[in-house]
Amino acid sequence: MKTREIYIHIPFCVKKCNYCDFLSFKYNEDIKDKYIDCLCNEIRHSDMEEVEILTIFIGGGTPSVLEESDIEKIMITIKSHCLLSDDVEITIEVNPGTVTESKAHLYKSIGINRVSIGMQSADDWILKKLGRIHNTHQFFECYERLRKVGINNINVDVMSGLPGLTLENYEDTLKRVCELGPEHISAYSLIIEENTPFFELYNSENGKYINELPDEENERRQYERTDEILKLHGYYRYEISNYAKEGYECRHNSGYWTGVPYYGFGLGASSFIDDTRFCNVSSMEDYIKNKGLAESKDSIILLSKKEKMEEFMYLGLRMTKGISINKFKKIFDEDIYTVFGKTIDKYLSMNLLVCEGDRIFLSNRGIDISNYIFSDFLM
Repeated sequence: MKTREIYIHIPFCVKKCNYCDFLSFKYNEDIKDKYIDCLCNEIRHSDMEEVEILTIFIGGGTPSVLEESDIEKIMITIKSHCLLSDDVEITIEVNPGTVTESKAHLYKSIGINRVSIGMQSADDWILKKLGRIHNTHQFFECYERLRKVGINNINVDVMSGLPGLTLENYEDTLKRVCELGPEHISAYSLIIEENTPFFELYNSENGKYINELPDEENERRQYERTDEILKLHGYYRYEISNYAKEGYECRHNSGYWTGVPYYGFGLGASSFIDDTRFCNVSSMEDYIKNKGLAESKDSIILLSKKEKMEEFMYLGLRMTKGISINKFKKIFDEDIYTVFGKTIDKYLSMNLLVCEGDRIFLSNRGIDISNYIFSDFLM
């Protein structure tokens, strides 16, 4: 039986954060009800009867703004339409200010076994600057609430490179998170994206308050201290921005990086099935008008062999274990050095790539400039 993953997009938030460019909107009860109906309709009309689902990821937006009945409706629809593996990983993203005791109990009761909490910082003044709706107390309250109902696989998101953030502030956030002992920590560096409030304030062209951002040396030290502090507390880096205790790597995201096919349901969600990538429309009006069905597909792209080989390299190399030379040969019937030998040798000679036995992976220095290296694998 074929195996697949599922991503569910919930595009609603209490309010949009100042740095966020994701496809999301302020929560609206009337639109939400129509959206959930269309989302479930899309799931019911998908071709999933002959596959086994390995992971489900409910992301956003802020999925935890939904009422218990909404999440339950989505999960019942999925379970009635496809086969879940015995050890299926089911993740939901939550904002600390939106998880009530009843929601926490509902998540556990319907089979959600992994929760990702957007903490970002342990400093309330930083959270306010980011436009977050929660404070530090609410984060810890949310964490304990989830533990109390029996959620034993929790991820915490933290961010570096934030405006006004000192090295000491950031170290304190990391240490306080580590003291809690979540199974997984995602550590992201702020990227100033267009069409966000932060872009007007902090972009390099004409940002009004760009001097609030950490300088290059401070940002580099924050990046280095992430690895040092998390390793000291028993977390190992398995992907560029992700750390886990042994056995608690995010299986869903690892599937993306290693080419596992997936279905994406909801507004703007993308899917990758049978070497074809297709994406839903990003217009809420069109998605609801089409009731989430085939007419909601905005683009369909059949990947060429060249594109698949490129993705194998630049996605696989995000993982610290890198890529398998033999797996490349098995999938593409090509020798990896025939296709990418020049690029591989270039970065091996610069000590930015490492080759050990069957595997090629980024060195610690290579991780620091990974995006530059990835771009070199585009043929």
